[in-house]
Amino acid sequence: MSNHDATAPRTPAAGDGFDAPRPPGATGALVLADGTVFWGRGIGAATAQVGEVVFNTAMTGYQETLTDPSYAGQIITFTFPHIGNVGTNAEDIETLTPAARGLILRADITPPANWRAAKPLEDWLVSHGIPGLAGLDTRALTRRIRAKGAPAGVVVHAPDGRFDLPALAALARDWPGLKGMDLAREVTCRQSYGWDESEWTLRGGYGRQGEPRCHVVAVDFGAKRNILRCLAAAGCRVTVVPAESTAEDVLRHRPDGVFLSNGPGDPAATGAYAVPMIQGVLESGLPLFGICLGHQMLALALGAKTFKMDTGHRGANHPVKDLETGKVEITSQNHGFVVDEASLPAGVAVTHRSLFDGSVEGIAVAGRPVFSVQYHPEASPGPQDSHYLFQRFVDKIAAAK
Repeated sequence: MSNHDATAPRTPAAGDGFDAPRPPGATGALVLADGTVFWGRGIGAATAQVGEVVFNTAMTGYQETLTDPSYAGQIITFTFPHIGNVGTNAEDIETLTPAARGLILRADITPPANWRAAKPLEDWLVSHGIPGLAGLDTRALTRRIRAKGAPAGVVVHAPDGRFDLPALAALARDWPGLKGMDLAREVTCRQSYGWDESEWTLRGGYGRQGEPRCHVVAVDFGAKRNILRCLAAAGCRVTVVPAESTAEDVLRHRPDGVFLSNGPGDPAATGAYAVPMIQGVLESGLPLFGICLGHQMLALALGAKTFKMDTGHRGANHPVKDLETGKVEITSQNHGFVVDEASLPAGVAVTHRSLFDGSVEGIAVAGRPVFSVQYHPEASPGPQDSHYLFQRFVDKIAAAK
């Protein structure tokens, strides 16, 4: 099967019954809600998954991306063609159970060639039940997403080459989409726990925080492990609590500061129970720091609004300007919703702005130790342009104490 034959999309005409011939040897397909079919070679688990089809522009970190809880409900198209070259391992994960629905690649999975590789990506996908598709024209799919927005779709791997296209298209059409969907409940922890693992080093691996200087409660809306590691490395003893915790649940741990994590889904939906908790924490006067979904819900708790973007921001090359210092950070991002700047109340200032589209990337409350950012400072695209934010949080905690 040639790449040209395997990657061509096919949009059925009305009433044609999906009966156009498919390329020979096709064992995988992406079927969009409008009936468009992209053919390819199936990879990973032999199953089908429905979700929002998005693209990520990062050149590295595919295992971290696939295990980031913020990708719950999404099928990830990687625009970088060489995926699989560092294999997978048990350390570079952001959560134990991957939340992504599937992945789409231009080329076949690259064999691993890294000293830390413990399992090839193909085997890892199978072990986690994640289907994928290779040999697809990811450039064409990405341009479609940019022009028309992120569509609902089904990625299917069928080794026997048998596909029920009308049923798959109907499954995509019937999927409700992420707007109005609360996914934090699906990816949060079920009970509170302590965290002391800190950042990784070449010689020592992951360290432990044995002499914390402050205590932080992290509310888990789908927290990435590396965020918790960065908090520990900054000197925090971390207590992680479930997404549906109340303000009383949070404050009974007697924290010095509260952290609101990243996570998937619509912030307005999760905010139905999270906003009252955040408002209770705000009333306590404790320092508060939010990232991604935590940033969006902090804005909601302050009286602002959020809305869904057409394509979102996903990748490791997003320039963001710190409006206070004038410095530009190269950031890692993954979000499909954004804070509506026009809705920000008096006393809440925009601190960071995207240089791609001018959207809000950070806010702070005047005269209070409360701030948040839309992007992911725990990631390393710059490589560590944004790590200062964790120290800023600890400094505000020290000042409050």
